[in-house]
Amino acid sequence: MVCRGCCGNPGKHPDSDHAWQLERLRAGAAASGGRFAVRTTDCLGPCDQAAVIVVQPSTAGRRAGGRATWGGFAMDDDCPDDLLRWAEAGGPGLATPSATPELQFIRPPREALARARL
Repeated sequence: MVCRGCCGNPGKHPDSDHAWQLERLRAGAAASGGRFAVRTTDCLGPCDQAAVIVVQPSTAGRRAGGRATWGGFAMDDDCPDDLLRWAEAGGPGLATPSATPELQFIRPPREALARARL
């Protein structure tokens, strides 16, 4: 899930190519043969940590203990490829992310945690 609220606003982050980043993620998902998908949402919440991306585990990943992983500060050009490699390897619960995305992991906002418990 890729935030495209203020995280994708070129006015807020003029040095980032938001459209390219989303296109790169979608191209990687398409190349995966349907193993994973990229969705967008208007706002994920922690706007001070933009851009925010949430990686959901697969069914197998969830069975192995994987949980939704929130990443912030995902603005550089390497970020999409790092996330795609992790997703292709299995994602949360099945694969260990490389050091770069792991350094960008953030805690989900309390509101998101409350909704998840409903």
